[in-house]
Amino acid sequence: MTRKLPLLVLLCTAWLGVASPASAQAQHAHVHGLIKLDIAVDGPSIVIAMESPLDNLVGFERAPRTDAERQTVENTVGTLRAADKLFDIDPAGNCKLGPVNLQSPALGLGQASAADAAGGGGAHADLDATFAFNCTNATAVKYIDVSLFTAFKGPRQIDVQIASPKGQFQRSLKRPNTRLAWGR
Repeated sequence: MTRKLPLLVLLCTAWLGVASPASAQAQHAHVHGLIKLDIAVDGPSIVIAMESPLDNLVGFERAPRTDAERQTVENTVGTLRAADKLFDIDPAGNCKLGPVNLQSPALGLGQASAADAAGGGGAHADLDATFAFNCTNATAVKYIDVSLFTAFKGPRQIDVQIASPKGQFQRSLKRPNTRLAWGR
């Protein structure tokens, strides 16, 4: 399973279109209030890739400057690392949270991308995350209840792409809706 995870992350990343600079720029449009999720159901795994402006999650888009902002970041990181509370996967899949990877150069999480290193990140900082779930029956999953609206004040909409053995789906959630359903 651990050997398959990097392949899944690579597939999710390629599916997002970040393999080419032009499509990466188009895919990484920075829209406050919007979170993008890409969900891949493959073999015994479900991988959720998330992209969000930092403002949606912490209320600012830079390194924290005050103790209160540092506490907000710490709380946000803790909430994201407990992804099984944010993404309640259909019990039919019998899924357990695996590795969580958080990337935000502004917050000192992960490694800076080439664009960030070149100053391409500008004043609009994002947080990218990958949440892996190990399941005994991932293909049986028909829905995920998403608690991002409850956990964070900033998001107003979540745009989702799902790739599964049942097909590819696009969904959009707006408050108060929280259930992503696909397949039959």
